[in-house]
Amino acid sequence: MDIILQIENTIENNGSDFELSKIFKQYIKEYKDSLSALFQKNQGKDFLVKHTNELDKIISLMYKTVLRRTFGIYVPMSTSIPITIVALGSYGREQLCVHSDIDLMILYSKCEGYNTDLIIEKFLYLAWDAGLKLGHRVHELGDLIKASREDITIKTAFMESRFITGSNFTWHGAQKELGKVRLDNQKEFILAKIDEATARRKKYPTSMQPNIKESIGGLRDSQLIFWIAKTIYDIRSLKDLSGTLFTDEEYNEYRVSLELLFRVRSALHLINNKQEDRLSLEQMPQVSHMLGFRNERKMATKLFQAQWRVNNFTQIFVKKMVRSYIVRTDNFKELKNSRLTKGIFLMENRLYASYNLKAQPIERLLDILISLPDRYYRYDSGFLHLFTYSIIQHPLKTKIYMQLKEIFKKNNSYCFLKLFYNAGILHQLISSFRKVMFLPQFDGYHHYPVDIHSIKCVQALESIKEPYIQDIYETLNMDEKLLLKISTLLHDTGKGRKQDHSEVGAKLIAQFARQLKFKDEHIDRAVTIVKHHVLMSNVAFRENIHHEETLYKFLSSIKDEKNLKLLYVLTYSDINGVGEDVYTSFNSKLLKELYINALEVSKQKKRISDATKRIQIEKRIKNSDQYATLSKIEQKKVLEIESNLFYLKHSPEEIIEIARQARKTEEFSFKVTNKTRLSIEIFRRVPLNISYLLASLSYLDVGSMDVFTLFNGVKYFKIEFSENIENDAIEQIEHIIENSFDMSKTINIKKPNIKKEEINMDCEHSQAYAELSIHTKNQRGLLAYIMDIFEQNSINVATAKVHSTKTKARDHFLIEKQSNMCNNVENLFKLLSEG
Repeated sequence: MDIILQIENTIENNGSDFELSKIFKQYIKEYKDSLSALFQKNQGKDFLVKHTNELDKIISLMYKTVLRRTFGIYVPMSTSIPITIVALGSYGREQLCVHSDIDLMILYSKCEGYNTDLIIEKFLYLAWDAGLKLGHRVHELGDLIKASREDITIKTAFMESRFITGSNFTWHGAQKELGKVRLDNQKEFILAKIDEATARRKKYPTSMQPNIKESIGGLRDSQLIFWIAKTIYDIRSLKDLSGTLFTDEEYNEYRVSLELLFRVRSALHLINNKQEDRLSLEQMPQVSHMLGFRNERKMATKLFQAQWRVNNFTQIFVKKMVRSYIVRTDNFKELKNSRLTKGIFLMENRLYASYNLKAQPIERLLDILISLPDRYYRYDSGFLHLFTYSIIQHPLKTKIYMQLKEIFKKNNSYCFLKLFYNAGILHQLISSFRKVMFLPQFDGYHHYPVDIHSIKCVQALESIKEPYIQDIYETLNMDEKLLLKISTLLHDTGKGRKQDHSEVGAKLIAQFARQLKFKDEHIDRAVTIVKHHVLMSNVAFRENIHHEETLYKFLSSIKDEKNLKLLYVLTYSDINGVGEDVYTSFNSKLLKELYINALEVSKQKKRISDATKRIQIEKRIKNSDQYATLSKIEQKKVLEIESNLFYLKHSPEEIIEIARQARKTEEFSFKVTNKTRLSIEIFRRVPLNISYLLASLSYLDVGSMDVFTLFNGVKYFKIEFSENIENDAIEQIEHIIENSFDMSKTINIKKPNIKKEEINMDCEHSQAYAELSIHTKNQRGLLAYIMDIFEQNSINVATAKVHSTKTKARDHFLIEKQSNMCNNVENLFKLLSEG
């Protein structure tokens, strides 16, 4: 049934006020239920206007219902009742979102013929009982000026008044009073609104989860420019200033961006079924789908770009409007003395520019920045306007690249990079940024899109707060500091592609560094630290940084001590650029420990070289068909084997097979082959009486022996002899091996002749291991004797590399550093050489 007919029937039948409110409540519910369908047909401002119009109809009908209820069939003409209902705020601007409060102002004039208080009271109760979320004010016409002076928020609301229903005569009187409100204390109001906006923008900075209403470049900024324009020019719409304050093109770009903000905010309200203005990462997929985007990345990129445009437009043109209200009339002499060039001034470390200047070539503007003393500068919106509309021709001239290089040399280049970003020219000056401008990061870690994160990393680099890192930074020369800065700025510019962003970033930094005329050596360093810019944090936070193999593997990618320093400072800057309080004392401690540990082992060039080779082998293993057949646990175990030598001595197929056999070993297993030479492979989880084994086989010449610690307590032994044996002797060999797992068995070992000078101990081999080398005459039982000495003194061999010829034995043992062992090297030498 038609709602008007329902209302009329209820009144005719003397229905209660509660029954009337139920009719409206049901109608409002049905209308709200239809909003999602309406949104699919009409998004943006059109949707908000239609929503506003529907609310106007509901409120008008409520008011007519109250009059019908109050006066019966003798309802006077609405113009004769001195009451007017006015929309305020976003409702007044026809921008009311679906779950925002409906701000109303009820204006009246006292008249003895009408009980206006009763009519207003009945209207408000009907609206509340029907479920409307009202924010309301009730004023007599003559009180508007006084009320507007009570609070800046009240005056702001009055600036957006729009007639809904009631007396046209009362509204006409209200417009005169509202005109007085607009002209009342204009300067005070304008300055207060600007201060209010400044505080709001600090509270709601740009982020990956923006507040569509309050954040920088949000709807509040668009409201600010309207409030200021309304106060000064008494406009009905900001478009009224197009062609005078700004160009049609500038306004259209702004208006398109504003349209997207309207769409996103409306979608948030509809999805949450309540007022929700913060776009969380969790809701981005649903919002992007609702708005018809391919994916949330595309939507978020467009949104961040729209916020940038709204911010740029409002910052420039708000200031342009209010210049006459904020310019001091007593500082013309000071202003003249501070002039840098025609129309450009520097006062108290703030740069100003006249809006009357014609568009300038970017080369000229960069020259001005270069000429400034090396300090941190802020800039006026006029200066921002000058850069926003600067003339930039592509391809860039060599001169511009050299100008950028000079800017990067400054200790305070961050403020200029921020200027380039806010002016929308960062990607025009540094083409590497083209694909990452406004690019979101959905990892839940980064607080900002890629472009802002990159600039904040430079800010962190130029204001290092950790003394230890600052000291390292100061050891760098000018060229190294320069390459570090551009690496810090460009380290994430490879994002947004299918290929690994570090690999792409390395190519981009190389290209840009060549444009800046860097030497090949510095380009190589920049490529290395960008390619591995996430490595240090990954290792520090996820791996055992006191484990030698971890350190060697880490350093094999970094190459040298200088790159380690550069990467350490870059990592510090990168984490600090993620967001406030992300870099913690815990992070600091881990990174510092990794740096110090890596610095210590960086002197072991051969070990680093081995680790580099190992990385290549690991890649081959991962790409092999056999690796794909392993379980996830088996794959992990293969890569956990510590010894680089193990990797260097075996093919990927052999490594996988050895690891698979080790996984199956419960106590021990072995394999004897006797082709061109006798070979024994042993996997053991339980103790092996190696001295007994070797002594029992001392009648055979050992050609080589490898001992490798694998994983899960399993050790792998491979002993190769100089020649083969009779096949019928293999069974005896197998019997000896089985007996070698009886630790009680002993055998007399003839002492070989080893001279003290033939023994060498390198206790600085690494943090955890010492290397013992014995180069002596090859003698029967030599290896058994050495291993027996090790066993008697509980010396654990991690890796053995034994090579024998008929005349010489060259044995190398990597042994674990044990309590005070390196302080008793002489005792070990004595045991080996004298027995």
